[in-house]
Amino acid sequence: MIPQVPLLVILIRLVDLIPIPAEPCQRGRGRPLVYSDRLMVKALLIMVVRRLYSAYSRLAFLDQGTELTRLLRAELTNEQGHFPSRRTWERRLARLPDTLPGLIGALGRHLVSLIEPWQQMGRAAALDSTMLRAKGGVWHKRHRQQGIVPHSSIDTDAHWSKSGYHGWWYGWKLHFATAVAAIWIPLAAELTVANTYDATVAPDLIRELPLDVRYVLDDHHYNDQEGKVFTSCRLSDRFLITSQAGPYPHTDDGVPVRRVLHRLRSLAIEPFNGLFKNVFDWNGQVPVKGLNKVCLIVLGAVLL
Repeated sequence: MIPQVPLLVILIRLVDLIPIPAEPCQRGRGRPLVYSDRLMVKALLIMVVRRLYSAYSRLAFLDQGTELTRLLRAELTNEQGHFPSRRTWERRLARLPDTLPGLIGALGRHLVSLIEPWQQMGRAAALDSTMLRAKGGVWHKRHRQQGIVPHSSIDTDAHWSKSGYHGWWYGWKLHFATAVAAIWIPLAAELTVANTYDATVAPDLIRELPLDVRYVLDDHHYNDQEGKVFTSCRLSDRFLITSQAGPYPHTDDGVPVRRVLHRLRSLAIEPFNGLFKNVFDWNGQVPVKGLNKVCLIVLGAVLL
């Protein structure tokens, strides 16, 4: 009888195939790294899948004497047979959010090179942002201005924003790009506070896109007056296609083409957005507080 390897263990082993950027050979002052970033990414994926959002819950889960936890501990042990301590987990995972956007971009480019999703269609990527409500209560504007935090459940790192569909909401904004193709491939992602303008983050997303992408499909929020998004596309030899400003209906010659491309963008990015929130049950609130922890869990979920 062939022994069955748990699905979570198979998933963790796939991290070894991700083209993680090489770590610098020379570091600054302090002790050299004992555990690689790849090992930390494996731990992060276990946290996201099992919803282990604290160091205590993570170690308590791995200390269980089951076949699954035995295999997972083996995957989280370095070449010298050492297993990280609680303090090591906390310190290294706190540094991981800075590298996750680059890792998501590297994995997206790698998947595009393997799958070749644009063989029979235009080479386009869609950009968008989605709201994520902060855990706990909301910090009202009058209390923020006075520096008063009326309840300990409030995440003071989050902020307010308003959209035409959701109205006012308090929390975070996930900016991401996905391939416009027959399958959904996340190509880039960033997380910011809710009141961050989409166009300010878009250049960072565009830099992570595969070289094959020639068309960047956005909505009117990316049609910024300063032209930063347009400049980022032009410098990378890409075409930016967004909704035009002004009252509807528009009557210029580009309306029929933009209507088709906007429909393709909606089919690519809106279902992915809904699937992402439903899989991790984040239509309510994110499960952690603080900008760094929210970046860790949310971007880790995109990578997953």
